[in-house]
Amino acid sequence: MTLFSDMLEGYSRFRDSDWKEERERWEILGEGQSPKVMVIACSDSRVDPTQIFDTRPGEIFVVRNVAALVPPFETTPGLHGVSAALEFAVQVLKVEEILVMGHGLCGGCQAALNKSLEGAPLGEGGFVANWISLLDEAQSHVAAHYGTHGAEAERAMEKAAVKVSLHNLRTFPCISEKEASGELTLHGAVFAISDGALHVLNEESGEFSTV
Repeated sequence: MTLFSDMLEGYSRFRDSDWKEERERWEILGEGQSPKVMVIACSDSRVDPTQIFDTRPGEIFVVRNVAALVPPFETTPGLHGVSAALEFAVQVLKVEEILVMGHGLCGGCQAALNKSLEGAPLGEGGFVANWISLLDEAQSHVAAHYGTHGAEAERAMEKAAVKVSLHNLRTFPCISEKEASGELTLHGAVFAISDGALHVLNEESGEFSTV
């Protein structure tokens, strides 16, 4: 089990190896960032986009949250963390691609599927329940075809969640406009933890295929 003290030892190794070896690159990054791709991924500790895609610091702009969800565009007052990150990536960094990456064995998708946190008080699962309610409509479709438990239903829910986030991305005017003009491309994928396979969505067919 890695603790903060272990992380500090890791930092020392980083300073003595990677940081020194790429000193020039870190100096360039100190002047700013210009990633071309934004990745929206799950907070799950097993799913690190920089490791999965073997990228270096500064190459991808990453936002992580429970179940890799994107809320729809809203103008109501509130603390819109994902929306702020999207706005910054698209309007300031001017990323050219956005990838929504779900994953296998996703606890957030499982909870959305079987409604296990429904009615939980805030601080005891309620915040998660409110967040994953973004998947309520998708859950109804998945449950009708696959039920609410079992591997097949869970995989279907994980794939449906990616499609929900892609749909919600397109409710943002800055995203839909840039996609229509060809300045921005959206992608969806699901990473399978157990075998390391990446399943990429073909939006025309609605199917995911392994790359």
